[in-house]
Amino acid sequence: MSLFDTSPAAHVAGLRDTTPLAERMRPRTLDEYAGQEHLLGPGKPLRLAIERDSSTSIIFWGPPGVGKTTLAQIIAHVTSASFIEFSAVMSGIKEIKQVMAEAEKASAFGMRTILFVDEIHRFNKAQQDAFLPFVERGTIRLIGATTENPSFEINAALLSRCRVYTLQALSEEQIVTLLDRALHDPDRGLGSTGLTISPEALATIASFSSGDARNALNALDVSASLAQARGVAAITNDLAAEAMQRRVLLYDKKGEQHYDIISALHKSVRNSDADAALYWLGRMLEAGEDPMFVARRIVRMAVEDIGLAAPEALNLCLSARDAMHFLGQPEGGLALAQAVLYLALAPKSNAVYTAYSAVQADIAATAAEPVPLHLRNAPTRLMKELEYGKDYQYAHDLEGRVADMQCLPASLANRRYYQPTEEGRERQLAARMNEITRRKTAKRDESPTR
Repeated sequence: MSLFDTSPAAHVAGLRDTTPLAERMRPRTLDEYAGQEHLLGPGKPLRLAIERDSSTSIIFWGPPGVGKTTLAQIIAHVTSASFIEFSAVMSGIKEIKQVMAEAEKASAFGMRTILFVDEIHRFNKAQQDAFLPFVERGTIRLIGATTENPSFEINAALLSRCRVYTLQALSEEQIVTLLDRALHDPDRGLGSTGLTISPEALATIASFSSGDARNALNALDVSASLAQARGVAAITNDLAAEAMQRRVLLYDKKGEQHYDIISALHKSVRNSDADAALYWLGRMLEAGEDPMFVARRIVRMAVEDIGLAAPEALNLCLSARDAMHFLGQPEGGLALAQAVLYLALAPKSNAVYTAYSAVQADIAATAAEPVPLHLRNAPTRLMKELEYGKDYQYAHDLEGRVADMQCLPASLANRRYYQPTEEGRERQLAARMNEITRRKTAKRDESPTR
């Protein structure tokens, strides 16, 4: 038996009851595996590679608890390969050489070896380079797992010899399915306990797990232990919250609370109440709201309530959205908090929102008039004969870069949509619009045809 053998036979008999639920419920086949349909669905790349018994080395990149280790074990089982699990945290060059020597011996007897390296990004360059010759010769099939971007954390030479698959966090629906399966499985799960669980408790655990199946199953395991210790037959929402050491906030992600609290956040920002805005943001994020939903609404606030009074607000909010997407929770929440505080304290203007609403109203209420002839392009002789582009004035050739030229349809001539406020940057824009009007008026007065 190998020093690194992780097969069930390597575990001491009789310890099954002390094995964490997440480990007991680890999927053994692709049919039991949840999530990653973009890779494992019928005809998808990874499923085809597994079914065809590809020998290509692999890097699994994804957040914790999405099944990187499990998938490597399933591949070893399906392809009848020896599976060696190796931790980058616990091992160094000496251990690598020992494992490689065992793999070479196995290869001499026609046995294939899958070497699974968890947290491979923690290996330094020399340690990663130690795998190269064995990967090249096919002595081992390397499967690495990382939560970090492989482009930055894995040597280019090793990365070029591996296929990278990106794994995604599990959805709440997928987590609920896993929890329900664990609760009712009589052999590996909690089916023999006879416990039940409320839909609210399932949703709470799934929501707080952040797509991490291991985290969710551990929470269910603790909840079950608490229920049994207290002699109750059902896992309630309060019990699940106690097991996770988190107070469950009153929040319905698809109901009234969802809309009430986002409304409170938006209106607090509009009213320049930074503290209230930060509080409502925290209520949503701590209750498990989709942070990207919040990010989208924050971007909307930047254009609807700040606008050109502080045009940099939009870029800040888009950067906060990108930071949340890149970091995830909880770190990404700080980026959203930064954006919300800036919006609350920024000068306010709804002039852009009001102007565009007026444009929409005119479009709906008036005929779709043709573009004035002087604004049309005239790339052909016929179009020139039809007076396309006639009397067009090129602003860059004129003093002040402004022409006294009507650019709206005739029925809307001189319509004024945008009315800048005196707030923030819009004070400057208002002055600029007044200057443009003054220049147009002066040109009109100077025109000999007037």
